[in-house]
This record gives sequence, structure tokens and C-alpha cells, in this order.
Amino acid sequence: MTAEEFVAAFAEAAGAPAPTEEEIGQLLDLAAVAAHASERIAAPLCCYLAGVTGRPIAELQGIAKAIADGPAT
Repeated sequence: MTAEEFVAAFAEAAGAPAPTEEEIGQLLDLAAVAAHASERIAAPLCCYLAGVTGRPIAELQGIAKAIADGPAT
């Protein structure tokens, strides 16, 4: 089973729409920023928070990148 097939089956079983290709890319980017700026566990937790907030993923990517970059000097 491919990742796409698994996610589609999971979404259907959970009663949620499967993410679009664009959303998948955005979530993977968010996960990458979180995992590389911190510990790997931050990736799924940030993606969970993205779902809980309901805010646009692109907006949350910006927040994650700002945290990863640290305070402006």
C-alpha cells in the first residue's frame, strides 16, 4: 500500500476528507521544518496542532519557520 492509499483509507475511515496534493506538500514542509529545527517528534506534533487549529497550513509554515529562524537581530 502506498502512502497516498493509506492516507486516503485513513481519511475515509476517520470521516475526513483526504488532503489535497498541495496540502500534503505543505504538511510535509511543516513537518520538515519542525523536525530539523528541533527533535523529530516535533514533526507529527506540529502537524497535529495544524489540524487542531484549523488555520491555513501556509500560515502555520510561516510560524514554524519564524520559530526555527529564531529572533531577528
